[in-house]
Amino acid sequence: MQNQRNPGLQGPKVSTVQVYWKTVTYRTVALYVMLVLGVISATLYLIYPEAFSGAMAKISKALVGGTSVTAELSAKQAKFVNLDGKVQVKKVNSVQWVTADYRMTLDKGDLIQTSGDGAARVNFADGTTYTVQADTLVTVEENSVGRDSETRVAMHITSGAVDLATGTWESPKSKAEVSFSNAVASVQQNSRAAVRSDPNTNQADITVSAGTAELATTDGRQHVEIGKWERVSVPPGGGKIMKTNVLAPPELAEPLNLQPMSVPDPKHSPVHFEWKPVQGAVSYEIRVSTTSMFSRIVEDRKLAGTSADISGLDAGDYFWDVMATDAQKHVSAASDTFKFTLATQGKGQEMMLEIGPTELHGNVVEISGHTEPGAALIINGESVADIHPDGSFKYFTPSLGRGSHTIAVTGQNRRGGIAIKRVEVVVP
Repeated sequence: MQNQRNPGLQGPKVSTVQVYWKTVTYRTVALYVMLVLGVISATLYLIYPEAFSGAMAKISKALVGGTSVTAELSAKQAKFVNLDGKVQVKKVNSVQWVTADYRMTLDKGDLIQTSGDGAARVNFADGTTYTVQADTLVTVEENSVGRDSETRVAMHITSGAVDLATGTWESPKSKAEVSFSNAVASVQQNSRAAVRSDPNTNQADITVSAGTAELATTDGRQHVEIGKWERVSVPPGGGKIMKTNVLAPPELAEPLNLQPMSVPDPKHSPVHFEWKPVQGAVSYEIRVSTTSMFSRIVEDRKLAGTSADISGLDAGDYFWDVMATDAQKHVSAASDTFKFTLATQGKGQEMMLEIGPTELHGNVVEISGHTEPGAALIINGESVADIHPDGSFKYFTPSLGRGSHTIAVTGQNRRGGIAIKRVEVVVP
């Protein structure tokens, strides 16, 4: 039988499916989303204005919080502000010593080591500075800022010497400490102290030159307060601590701080140094250095008088200080450091400097005068900032004590010319 196809029969009907689509870009979606958010935000602001403003402030603070925290951490970190000679640092999470540089930040647990010609000054967030002297090993023990701007900074001396100076703190609860093997010294605000630790004898001492400090032994058995020009020595093995008075350092007189000096031949022209005598002193030691931390000393001379003429200095910047010694061989702390500049005098070095009549305002003296436009003036070691374009100037001294005073006015023009005038005043 043959299968025959019936032409009258039709096969199953197939439905036709048509698909339509439209391309939508991400930009269009973003625009619609922003439009919807804008409508919602405007509606919320109209209904709940205070709550909406507070929420937006919190969101903004959260978005910029990372930047604020980073800036705050950077401000709280300790940094080097002076480096002389060889200074190395070993970070708390490292086993290697690296050369210190000004970009380096210091954290709790970091070690600082100076060589025989090295010195470093570290500045903390609260304004406290620690000057690490030559041949010294120290550890950064603390650097924290708490509530109400309460700060705590500290260093531990393994060996060597550290000088520290504190400023005015925002919180009276702040602390600046320095410790050694068997004691901790806490230095008050607006104070200066020098700490020495000898690892061979295990003996240490602290000398206060300004303000006050407190020292306590690590076993808590001994505690002593230290005033200006007092020294406390801590013997090894827990012996009794001793407090003694020390010589005050000399007061420097000449050359003045920041004084420019122009001479025909710096190498052969002597520079005259002078300082005021110290009661009880029998001799003095003057040091001249090319660095502010005296890591490179070019002259070190001991003498009985209160003045010295030193030659052989090349043109350049110099720093100098003086120490006093009494009959018992006790040596004072170093005086304040003065800086002067030695330059070669050329032709046409004359400088115009005129001082007008002085006026007395209580214990303050007003000095006015006239100099060359663009010249620099120094009065008793302080730069004069109020110099007008025509060269006229006015300066008010700090409060002076009763009696006669000599005020030195030193000027230097752009050609290297120097003029020095001295004004005698009497405070009744």
